[in-house]
Amino acid sequence: MIKALTIAGSDSCGGAGIQADLKTFAAHGAYGMSVITAVTAQNTQGVFAVQDIDPNVIALQINAIFDDIAVDAVKIGMVSVPETIETIVARLQVYQPRNVVVDPVMVSKSGYHLLEPRAQATLISKLLPIADVATPNIPEAEVITGMKIEDLTGMEEAARRIFAMGPKNVLVKGGHLTGESTDILFDGRDMKYFRAARIPTINTHGTGCTLSSAIAANLGRGLPVAEAIQCAKEYITIAIEHALSIGKGVGPTHHFYTLYKKAGIE
Repeated sequence: MIKALTIAGSDSCGGAGIQADLKTFAAHGAYGMSVITAVTAQNTQGVFAVQDIDPNVIALQINAIFDDIAVDAVKIGMVSVPETIETIVARLQVYQPRNVVVDPVMVSKSGYHLLEPRAQATLISKLLPIADVATPNIPEAEVITGMKIEDLTGMEEAARRIFAMGPKNVLVKGGHLTGESTDILFDGRDMKYFRAARIPTINTHGTGCTLSSAIAANLGRGLPVAEAIQCAKEYITIAIEHALSIGKGVGPTHHFYTLYKKAGIE
């Protein structure tokens, strides 16, 4: 069994953050582990508070994992402040894990800023360069690049600019555009496109966390980057198609739909 680690914030309603990551790892047959960077008070209607974990405790969590367990893939999500980012990068530079996926979480769907403005430069200068795959959505790519993205051509240019900042691969996600849902991968040479029909639902809580975790799990299984993304795209599409109407706001995706269907669970 592969072992996958999420370094991210906790979502109290279970749809995003480490909870979504661990569900995704489990759905991919991976043993999931977590390093919690922040605790959020949130539900399907919004984020109401964030408490960042002390950087020393973050470092000790990372040490506890790597000193004991072989890690096949790492997903990094919510990192609110520069001190958190610097701690994570410093520890991972010691342990040198493979298959690092960075999801540059910046703003929740309800509009809450999960990345403090003072941490943006640190994320760009220190976290992106350690990524094997970076997975910004369009608003995140706009912040990182300082450009406006309105179409696939803009996504391609953003991917080039972000690639120049250090990650080995950049996947710019097109969920915020209209029409077909198209994500674009740039590996420094070629652009690859991952397309899926857009699903009419409001229940998309945690989709970015889920996709990036699925990519990490697939990389940990030994799949090449493009194949890992294609499989993750298929997985998240099914999870969104069968999303759960839980709560009064933006509900979560169904991380275990395929497994439940095989087990005969309605």
